[in-house]
Formats: sequence, structure tokens, C-alpha cells
Amino acid sequence: MTTQPTDVLETFPNPRPGRDFTIRIDIPEFTCLCPKTGQPDFATLTLEYVPDQLCVELKSLKLYMWMFRDRGAFHEAVTNEILDHIVAATSPNFMRLKANFNVRGGIYTAVIAEHKNSNWQAPALVQLP
Repeated sequence: MTTQPTDVLETFPNPRPGRDFTIRIDIPEFTCLCPKTGQPDFATLTLEYVPDQLCVELKSLKLYMWMFRDRGAFHEAVTNEILDHIVAATSPNFMRLKANFNVRGGIYTAVIAEHKNSNWQAPALVQLP
């Protein structure tokens, strides 16, 4: 196997740094382990962000997510950890990570964590007819 999980997130320059736009990435195969039972937890992650100068490179993001496969983690902790790492790598204007975990014991869990650059002002929402 030529690829391995990694904690390195690669980036590339934002192709339009003067324009606010949203990047949405769906990650439907996220897996970590329950820290109490060791059983696998499955989730669909949705990453949405407004980049500043850098964007996250997708292959490195995939290999980064793979890193959690054999790690025990509470849903709340792993969601915030991932957000913190991607924010540290990209310094976005805004970033939201939503983690929708599959049912476990009759309970679904969704964790939403956000980061906002204090120097950034979100543009006004345009309502179209």
C-alpha cells in the first residue's frame, strides 16, 4: 500500500482571495472507535468554509480522516479536534464542521462546531425571488 494515514493537512492558494465563496466537502465514510466499548462509530462529516488565503487539499484531507479509524474518541471531542486542525492549516474566514454520527443504542448524535475569523464580516444574504 503506497498511502498511509497522516496528520498532515496540505493546502493550496485560494484561487479567488478577494471573493467570499463557500466550499462544501462531504465526507460520508468517517470512522473512529467508541472510547468506552472499542466498537466502531461511523459518521458523515460536512465541512463548509469560506477560505481566506488557503484551501485544504482533498487527498490530504482524506488521509487525515483515515488517521481516526483506529482511535477512540468521543463524538464531541473528535469533531472539535478536526475543526481545530483544519482551521490551523488554512486560517479560513469561516469554517463549520457538522458530524452526523450513525445510530448507536437507539441514539443519533450530531455535533456542529464553528470557527469565525474575528476580522471577517460575513456578506449580507441575498434573497432571490
